[in-house]
Formats: sequence, C-alpha cells, structure tokens
Amino acid sequence: MSACEDLATAPQDIEPLPPTDGCAECLAQGRRDWVHLRICLDCGHIGCCDFSPQRHAIAHFHNTSHPVIRSYEPGEDWRWCFVHEAMG
Repeated sequence: MSACEDLATAPQDIEPLPPTDGCAECLAQGRRDWVHLRICLDCGHIGCCDFSPQRHAIAHFHNTSHPVIRSYEPGEDWRWCFVHEAMG
C-alpha cells in the first residue's frame, strides 16, 4: 500500500451526515441500485462506488475536492485517496 499526506491526515472514521442507510443522492432520486457505499472522511457524505450506476462517491470528490473516502461496507475499513490514487 502506498502512503500519502491526505491519507496520513484523514481520520479513520467519521459520522455520516446526514445519517442515512444508503447513497444520499440515489435515495433522493428514489434509487437503491448501488453496489457498495463509500463515506467521505472530510464531511461524512455517503456515496455509491464506481461499480454503481451513478458513481456518486467520485462525483462528490469532483464537486468538493474532498480527497479521502473509506468503505462504508460492514467489515471493511480501507481508505482511498482520489488525488494520489493511494490506498491506506
């Protein structure tokens, strides 16, 4: 695994804001067809992964420049930096 400054300074976890049981944008659109969920470690936004039809996690990165996400799947704790394409 590669290291980067964004991963080094990002928290390990964050509370989802607002609290939700799925991808915030998909739920607002009446969709539940995401594959996996990701949480932004800057603001707590929950978005769907790149394998999901809408790809809201990466769209959130492009809209906000928040660099680090964590898997929001049970039993997974990996983090990913979009800027440096590094896992940690």
